Amino acid sequence: MSREAHTMYLTFWVIAVLSIGILLHGTMAFNTAEKGFQMCMTLKENTKDLRHHNLTAIPPNLPAQTEYLDISYNNIARIEDGQLIHLTHLCFLKATNCNLRFISPEAFANNKEIKVLNVSNNLLKIIPKMNLNTLRVIDLSGNEYYSYALPDSFSNFTHLQILALGSKNTISLKLKDFTPLKDIHLEQLILGEGIQVQEYEPGSLAQLRYLKRITLNVSFCQSFVIFDQILVDLNQTQTQELSLVKFVPDDCHVLVDPFTALKNFDGLRKITITQTWINSTVMVKLLQNVWHSPIEDLTFINIVYNEDTPDGMQFPNQNTTTKVKSITFDGIKHYQYQYPKFNISMEHFTHLSYLKFSGTGMNILPCNLISAIPSLQTLDLSDNLLKEAGFWWPLCKPTEIFPSLRHLSLSNNRFIDLAHISKQSSQIKLLESLDLSFNSIRLTGPCSWSPHLTELSLSHNNLGNGVFKYLSTNFKRLDLSKTGITTISQEVLSQFPSLTHLILSSNSIQVIPLNLRAPVLQALFIDQNAIAYISEGVLDGLPKLETLVAGKNPFSCTCDSYWFVTAMNKSLLSDWPMDYSCSTPPSYADTSLVNFKPGNLSCKPWLQAAVSFSVLTVIIVVFAIVFHVCDGVWYTKMLWVWIRVKRRARKGEDRLLKCSFNYHAFISYSQHDSTWVDTQLVPTLEGTGLSLCIHERDFVPGQWIVDNIINCVEASYKTIFVLSQNFVQSEWCNYELFFAQHRAISVDQDSVVFILLEPIPPDSLPSTFLKLRTLLRQQTYLEWPKDECKKHIFWSSLRSMLQIGDKGIALRNVATNIMDTCSLLANQG
Repeated sequence: MSREAHTMYLTFWVIAVLSIGILLHGTMAFNTAEKGFQMCMTLKENTKDLRHHNLTAIPPNLPAQTEYLDISYNNIARIEDGQLIHLTHLCFLKATNCNLRFISPEAFANNKEIKVLNVSNNLLKIIPKMNLNTLRVIDLSGNEYYSYALPDSFSNFTHLQILALGSKNTISLKLKDFTPLKDIHLEQLILGEGIQVQEYEPGSLAQLRYLKRITLNVSFCQSFVIFDQILVDLNQTQTQELSLVKFVPDDCHVLVDPFTALKNFDGLRKITITQTWINSTVMVKLLQNVWHSPIEDLTFINIVYNEDTPDGMQFPNQNTTTKVKSITFDGIKHYQYQYPKFNISMEHFTHLSYLKFSGTGMNILPCNLISAIPSLQTLDLSDNLLKEAGFWWPLCKPTEIFPSLRHLSLSNNRFIDLAHISKQSSQIKLLESLDLSFNSIRLTGPCSWSPHLTELSLSHNNLGNGVFKYLSTNFKRLDLSKTGITTISQEVLSQFPSLTHLILSSNSIQVIPLNLRAPVLQALFIDQNAIAYISEGVLDGLPKLETLVAGKNPFSCTCDSYWFVTAMNKSLLSDWPMDYSCSTPPSYADTSLVNFKPGNLSCKPWLQAAVSFSVLTVIIVVFAIVFHVCDGVWYTKMLWVWIRVKRRARKGEDRLLKCSFNYHAFISYSQHDSTWVDTQLVPTLEGTGLSLCIHERDFVPGQWIVDNIINCVEASYKTIFVLSQNFVQSEWCNYELFFAQHRAISVDQDSVVFILLEPIPPDSLPSTFLKLRTLLRQQTYLEWPKDECKKHIFWSSLRSMLQIGDKGIALRNVATNIMDTCSLLANQG
């Protein structure tokens, strides 16, 4: 292949920015806010933002749990001892633009957890001494000190990772400045405030032997010798990344080669040029030295390019290949009214696998450039003006210009037709991932995706729920954040059997269904949706899930979130607990979900049932014991009998009103005393003409025994109880006593007669005979005498109690009493 075939004229398609403009101001090499949040933040309510509060001192009443405190943009001139003494959990302190002039050496003596301190852009005249051994990030840039000399206390910052220093008053670097850090494993140093260094003492930066990355925000227009010496010193450290910010000012004329030391920088792997005016001559010198260096990553961010030679950048042919694997152009302007030209052979870029042209205004794909890089695997053309016709224009054949391409980013351009994109991208045979985020994609028709394409991003395109049917079943990673999706279902997920990563952030999804089944899904992003709670069982169908991002949803602090708060495996949640807070009910609004403590009993129905059952069981057991001790069985039976008596009384009201006595007395006795009853009591009384009712003789066969007792009691003028130890052991005797005593109360208080065959102390009676105990104390009873002489008196008294004089009159008198009480009994029933 001829040299001409490998030589191309590279045009930056920068049609949108041809006029002279102001240099873009990019971000610094690190962001303390982002770094601090990663290190320090756990709960949102532990942050305190007091910016623009017209403060003159740190407020003394800050919550003791404060982890993040921002007092920037106030007028706090001093940080004194004791002002932060109660903030024992403080991790991140930001005090920028406060007119801060003094920090006491013991100001942080009680703050043992501070990891990030940002006091940039203040009026500090010296770098303050501080007792902060836990510091990992400290930003002292933008102050007014005249020397970079670090206090000896910095030698105790054994955990320090990032240090930022910068002052417009400091124009020299001395050997002693960084001595306290010589044994510190510093990862990154940001040095300078954009002004030119006039003096450098060799060996100053060589002391930072463990340094990994350095950002030099320093101008070297007239002092490239100093820059060369700095590179020599950095080569003695472990520095792998070098960032040059404002390296060459706008009016600088570079007459020497400032990059010669790069060729001998053995450990350097990445160089970044940021916010710099660079002309074609300087660009050639840079590339010539990079070509022969171990540098693998070359990045240009927010640069202004100017051609100071008639033919643009003419790069001479090289005899060796470069080690560069990655080239990035992110934000390019040029000060001329013609397209810039690069004349460079690409055949020696055999290791180049990553190429980015972002923010260049490109509207047509540079096919001649791409086709000369057969090793290219990743192409990032984000933030340009590309459309379908500009990317796949007729002279661009994807099969020829993308022989090895696997990753393509077309984010933030002007693409529209998803069907056309899928068809054209399928011609890129090895393409594995495609980024179409931040475009204006529409669903215009069926899509035909390459089987090799497994990753697709359609983020920030208004597509709706219908987007799923336009996607390939081969996809393993899908980014559908902010695409207008409102639901996710098993029917949708079943279309993607190989799906391992699904990003659905910033949509309007309200519920995660319980029946989701995705056997190989490893990561699910559902943050910033409308999800109020995540139910137990949601993860059952996701056995391979390793990462779940669900923060910034309007969670409900109710029992619906009980499982998620108490039992969910939080190791899956990469954003827990910072991004999880309550939205409802109002009493919990903005409360971190980690502080929501739902009660076990109030939120677990099975536990409620178990406790209720246990309590009920205890009550039943206690009741059963009391029931047993108090002879509740007998009283229950009596209650049942009483109910039946009442029902019987209601049904037989007419019969009761017409009733008459058939017997003078009903005899109640124990079967064990039947001999005395049969040989003494019955013959004697019946021999005098009295009519007696005895259960063995007068009960109606086949009738319920209780009914027989009631009928006999009611049909008898008196009820005689033959009392003995045998009597109180008889259950049926107890029944007879119950009904007879009830009749005595309701009809005739004198209808019960007691005969004691043997002494029965009232206190010895069982609990079932409590009423008998009372009756024996209140009523007169007859005792069966052992003396024969007394038996005549006994029989006379007994006959007298039975009123033998006129049976008919007596019976009528008692019947009248019964009829007088019948209406009362009926009403009670």
